[in-house]
Amino acid sequence: MSAMNAANADVLVAGAGIGGLTAALSLHAAGIGVRVIEPVQVLRPVGVGINLLPHAVRELTELGLGEQLAATGVATAQMVHYDRHGNRIWGEPRGHALGYHWPQYSIHRGALQMILLDAVRERLGERAVVTGTSFVRCAETEGQLLRVILRDMARGREHAVRVRALIGADGLYSTVRARLHPGEGPPLWNGIRMWRGVAEWDPVLGGRTVAIAGSNAHAKLVVYPISGEAERRGRALLNWVAEVRFPVEHGAISGAADWNRTGRLSDVLPYFAGWRIGDLDVPALLAATRRILEYPMVDREPLPRWGRGPVTLLGDAAHPMYPVGSNGGSQAVLDARVLARSLAVNDPDRVAGLRAYEEVRREATAALVLANRRMPADRLLQVVAERAPEGFDRVEDVLTPEELAELDAAYRWTTGTDVAELNGRGSWGWGRAPQGAPPGSPLRPLPGRSAHPDLRMRCDRFSIRSTSARGCRHTFRGCSTGRAGQPFRNASNWSSHQLGTHAPDRHRKTASKVTSGASPSSIVMRTRMSGCSLGLVIDSRQGGKCTKSSERFQ
Repeated sequence: MSAMNAANADVLVAGAGIGGLTAALSLHAAGIGVRVIEPVQVLRPVGVGINLLPHAVRELTELGLGEQLAATGVATAQMVHYDRHGNRIWGEPRGHALGYHWPQYSIHRGALQMILLDAVRERLGERAVVTGTSFVRCAETEGQLLRVILRDMARGREHAVRVRALIGADGLYSTVRARLHPGEGPPLWNGIRMWRGVAEWDPVLGGRTVAIAGSNAHAKLVVYPISGEAERRGRALLNWVAEVRFPVEHGAISGAADWNRTGRLSDVLPYFAGWRIGDLDVPALLAATRRILEYPMVDREPLPRWGRGPVTLLGDAAHPMYPVGSNGGSQAVLDARVLARSLAVNDPDRVAGLRAYEEVRREATAALVLANRRMPADRLLQVVAERAPEGFDRVEDVLTPEELAELDAAYRWTTGTDVAELNGRGSWGWGRAPQGAPPGSPLRPLPGRSAHPDLRMRCDRFSIRSTSARGCRHTFRGCSTGRAGQPFRNASNWSSHQLGTHAPDRHRKTASKVTSGASPSSIVMRTRMSGCSLGLVIDSRQGGKCTKSSERFQ
């Protein structure tokens, strides 16, 4: 869609990257109108590989993208640290193998962006993403509407649109952030330069391993496969990242950190001469890469506040971080989901919704920025290099048990979640599953907007998901995950089960009613929530379908 056709929207998102497109899908699912603008005229699948951690995969799966992710990316089986000689230091399973209900995917960033873009255009229409259009500035507020000035990049003309909220998801060099926080200066560099590339190769290290070798105190390499299509052909599309530290203190970088800057093999290859990790010949992989990208490892200081009035930030525009915990893209996905929920919960007050979103996400992401800056895992990898510069036979002869345990903790610090926390919390989604769908199915957009959060409860093998209506009357429906036609077991236990971990303390159960007997059976509970009583209805699965039933309480 061309810039001249851009129109007013409820929420305007500046930036069609991972965070901006996920925000569009999430806002649409919440029944909130949204338009995305992007300066690039034609969006193409550029970039290299990224990792989507289970907490992000969960959110994208609930947006209905699970099958595309599984077909496009590679479900990571393990992450393993080696020294520069290929000796194993430490490793742990990833995704399902670690106990998560969702996998971890290694995927090409451009491929992920195209999955999101296609979904936005399919669900919201071609007019939902306006390319060739950039954000210029915010003008005056007219009642509840913010006047935003945009520029048509092809014609060089400026025009105004009126929106209820503006989301800056425009990356490291965010124009929205610069308007909110003038004089901030360039990104901060820690002295590490990164070279990145992808090359088709034979499967290595078991085929689904994220391998990390060396230490960025001097030189470090990260390698992992990113293509499900290549895997199905018996090959591997390997993404690699080479990190080399230079004697520069943490501070402002001269020149722009251009993610698409072309690097030279001759600049990076000498640092990895003779490296071999298991069956991977590192110099050969680097030499086989057609295009190498080079850019510095940078971040920004966490902000004391993100937005002001009807404007806020999301993703790298809000909290650029080092790629230490493989968490930048994943955190943008979480931002988008919490943003949509917060706006829906606080509807129609967009300013209150934005501040609620920031309250949830700002401190959490600031902690990750600082944790990644400390690089706790790399500190221990450097200890190995110093104690055993020529390699070792047993890592237990190099690191103490306490130091090995620190590696486990290091990744909890830099990913910001753990298995029990993610598996146990309720959904951040805002919508309803299609009739007859099993629990955990993608959510459909809700007709209209809601005033209360979507809750998920679990008891034994059963779950429920909300379907919201206008006002404070809500009906919760779901399907039994038990066997087809089987009545609920121990149904009375629902009366004492607590709400999901994300529910505020003010949500408390006030009454319950159990109807049992021949299948299908239903459990109806009443939950008092900010003065409104909610009806909870669960229908057991029978013959592969869910019966239609509902009950509301005044």
